Amino acid sequence: MDPASVAARVAEVRERVERARERAGRSGEVTLVAVTKTHPADAVRAVLAAGVAHVGENRVQELEEKVGEVGRDAVGWHLIGHLQRNKAGKALPLFDLIHSLDSLRLAQALSAEAVKRGIPARALVQVNASGEESKGGFEPAELVDALGKIAELPGMRVEGLMTMAPFTDDQSVIRAAFRRTRELLDDAARQLPGIGRQLSMGMSNDFEIAVEEGSTLVRVGSVLFGERG
Repeated sequence: MDPASVAARVAEVRERVERARERAGRSGEVTLVAVTKTHPADAVRAVLAAGVAHVGENRVQELEEKVGEVGRDAVGWHLIGHLQRNKAGKALPLFDLIHSLDSLRLAQALSAEAVKRGIPARALVQVNASGEESKGGFEPAELVDALGKIAELPGMRVEGLMTMAPFTDDQSVIRAAFRRTRELLDDAARQLPGIGRQLSMGMSNDFEIAVEEGSTLVRVGSVLFGERG
């Protein structure tokens, strides 16, 4: 892991994010979440040296290992992959924000752990904005009801929404899914004033579209580190 190369890529991504913000006439911060899954702890150290303060991991075991190597307070740790309910207790002390809260039962498990440990469970609720059967998350029609129930759980802090782009090269379809997610959050926030306004949308191949459509958190890995074989 060459820190200089990573730093150059971080700078390039930040410039692309800024250009996308300018095209959309947006104000407000866009947080770069460096996805270090399958990469060694040196990847976390490299982005930290480049000024990136947030990293994302898919699996609890890998998150636990990297937290152990790098330090719990070294960066903001994001859990971006699916979390099984039976791992809620192990996961909660390790992450600062979970992007993939995809069921009421998982929310209840996290709530119970939050109460037990006396620490809040900060979460983004996953919405299936594209309607693809392969995608997890709540359906748009059930979202507001689900958000209301989750927000009422003790210890839960709903910071906003996350979505995954549809599997397509058609940028208009990807853009429509991101735009719909932003509109869903706007609608939910009108009905549920306590909901946060964070939007986790966009990965290495579509983060500029996501920024144009209102993303506040972009999850990028391969554009920083290359593909992992």
